[in-house]
Amino acid sequence: MKRPAWLGGPGKDADGAVLLTGPEAGKLLKAAVEHADGILLEWHLDHVDANPGQSTTATYQARVQWPTGERQELFGMSARVNGPAQTDARADIYVDGSREVAVWRYPDDPDLPGLSRAAYPEQMAAIVSQLGLVGGRVSADEITIRMIGYRPRRRAVLSVEVAQRRFYVKVLREGNFQATLARHDLLTSAGVPSPRVVGITDDNLLFLAELPGRPLSKALFEPGNPCTAEGLIGLLDQLPAQVCDLPRRSSWSDSVDHYCRIVAAAMPDQQDRLDRMADIISQGLTSLPPGNEPTHGDFHEGQIHVWNGQVCGILDVDTIGPGRRADDLACLVAHLSTVQRMTSCQADRMRQILAQWVPVFDSRVDPVELRLRSAAVAISLATGPYRSQEANWGAETMSIIDAAEALVNQVA
Repeated sequence: MKRPAWLGGPGKDADGAVLLTGPEAGKLLKAAVEHADGILLEWHLDHVDANPGQSTTATYQARVQWPTGERQELFGMSARVNGPAQTDARADIYVDGSREVAVWRYPDDPDLPGLSRAAYPEQMAAIVSQLGLVGGRVSADEITIRMIGYRPRRRAVLSVEVAQRRFYVKVLREGNFQATLARHDLLTSAGVPSPRVVGITDDNLLFLAELPGRPLSKALFEPGNPCTAEGLIGLLDQLPAQVCDLPRRSSWSDSVDHYCRIVAAAMPDQQDRLDRMADIISQGLTSLPPGNEPTHGDFHEGQIHVWNGQVCGILDVDTIGPGRRADDLACLVAHLSTVQRMTSCQADRMRQILAQWVPVFDSRVDPVELRLRSAAVAISLATGPYRSQEANWGAETMSIIDAAEALVNQVA
């Protein structure tokens, strides 16, 4: 598929999107690798975070010949309309014409200083020993590290297995660490089944105990009933009232225009459809107050743990705060409506689950609001296939846009 023009082509690439997603990025990669005494053998775009008109961050898989041998590496680059940010000073700055681009090699992410320690078994073993997580000193060969997720310059999550135990490590930006820690402590104190903090470090690593059960995202496609809609609502009902004292986070629907711009930048021929949906969503929700119910903020099947048909835990509580219950339920509906790469049997099962759960959600929140908010979340999810550089990102993006439009059309 043709690479998106983003802001219109050469000379108009203020946010670096064309540069960092096109062949010219290879020249910057080559310069960075050679500066580090390597030879760039091959590379390809791996991930894109675009904020049209503001900034672009991209990562690249690269095969590099080093003096010590050949190795696969992950490099990152950031370009900004207003020039390098303060933390870009932790990266190498390269100049392309009048533009300055920050370049780094994983795990030396400029905004995640703890990642450079957390990514290596030797240093992770030292951290685990220092924190006393398993009651004694451990060595690197006792540690198994697996990357769960990495959003360049935003956050990373690692799985660490040691002494027949598993911990999850959140690697956070400095400005987010204390707020995230406070949210975990709040929910643990209130008895909400969320991950317990078992250790912290000065470089913003948050160690969490493993939750029981299995992710709902897996249980959905296994035999039996994964859980009930009532159980999901009951989990949200456990959120304590103090959640409403936290700073308010914008709902997905508040940012629908922003996400439409990102999707339309990658798929300009969908601009009219996206504009129509954004108008309907905004007009349909404009009269509603922001709400003051405790909400999770990113409630979907990947965050929920279940066991024996019961809901038993909730992950990623960084986003909790005051809002509308419809936002949480809409987030789940949108995610379930946009699952990609399912078999026909899996798709049938997903339709059956939605048919069972959505009427229960409709009884708890306004059905029109639920569908409009679900459509807004779906549009935000439509940014994912291109950002993650899925092989079939165009078709997957179109499928998600179709799902968002189907939700809008139920009430338009």
